Amino acid sequence: MNLKKLRHKIDLIDGKLIDLLNQRAHLSLFIGEYKKNNNKRIYSPEREKEVLRRLKAINKGPITDEAIEAIYREIMSMSLALEKIKEIAYFGTEGSFTFMAAKKQFGSQVKYNPCETIDEVFQKVEHGMCDYGVVPVENSIEGAITHTVDLLVDSELKICAQRKVKISHHLMAKIELNKIKKVYSNPHVFGQCRNWLLSNLPKAEQIPVVSTTEAAHMVTKLKDSAAIASSETAKIYGLNILKSNIQDMAHNTTKFLIVSQEDSSPTGNDRTSIIFSIKDRMGALHDMLVPFYKHKISLSKIESRPSKKKAWDYYFFVDLEGHRLDKNVKEALKQLEDMCKYLKIVGSYPVE
Repeated sequence: MNLKKLRHKIDLIDGKLIDLLNQRAHLSLFIGEYKKNNNKRIYSPEREKEVLRRLKAINKGPITDEAIEAIYREIMSMSLALEKIKEIAYFGTEGSFTFMAAKKQFGSQVKYNPCETIDEVFQKVEHGMCDYGVVPVENSIEGAITHTVDLLVDSELKICAQRKVKISHHLMAKIELNKIKKVYSNPHVFGQCRNWLLSNLPKAEQIPVVSTTEAAHMVTKLKDSAAIASSETAKIYGLNILKSNIQDMAHNTTKFLIVSQEDSSPTGNDRTSIIFSIKDRMGALHDMLVPFYKHKISLSKIESRPSKKKAWDYYFFVDLEGHRLDKNVKEALKQLEDMCKYLKIVGSYPVE
């Protein structure tokens, strides 16, 4: 078969695909109307996960599972737009790592609302200006972003999903490497590139700013400075990438939370985040962990934070295996509640 005939076959298939996509879009409109009339949330992380799982199970190639997910991310993003989802609030500006996480979660067809602070993200979702918010919570090198954890204590928002993004840091500027006297970036980024900076720019002043995109924007106006940010940011601000992948560890990943008014329904493979505080007595923390051991629940993370209400008073942020509606999780949490001063279920959501 010659090239012309092969391309003609592709054209015919493309025509069928467009027709099927529009049929799917019409169904999305009906679903959106149903959700609106029945006060149902538009975005369902658990449904999304089930769709992707089923598609990957029936995929026989040569398209990879990663490509299937990327294609359907945009198809589902189109559906969210048709169903009239509100804007997605995110920390930073276009090109930031949080923006990359948001697009990875919701696709390119929805509207995004950049926020200068993590507090602003929470406020916009709490006040109904945005349906969902995306904020960083933990880096595999630097650990927890404590301000996000602190906000979860007092906020009524729930975690409905998580998204991990591999972090690659790039040094960018409009000048040559040997002319750099100042480097701008987020404080966490400096920590992740510490060794490279010591070896290559030991005399350069490190100036912390709120976000990597703000750093890049500032550098466009300065003659002796560079920024550390994503490659996407370099494109946006017209900066030259002088050195790529300058992070000290290759496996550098940041975890982001998707927060909303509600968490997600059970999928069978879920995680629950809780916050609790304990009475100040010997062995109190050990006792708090007994219900999880008794009900065979694995803990994937436990972080302590000062309560800021009383000296030497702490609360604990815990990620555990299972959904809050699972029988063993419900029983363990009930026992924990009876033992501690304060317990808050921050949300249950699908494991990525």
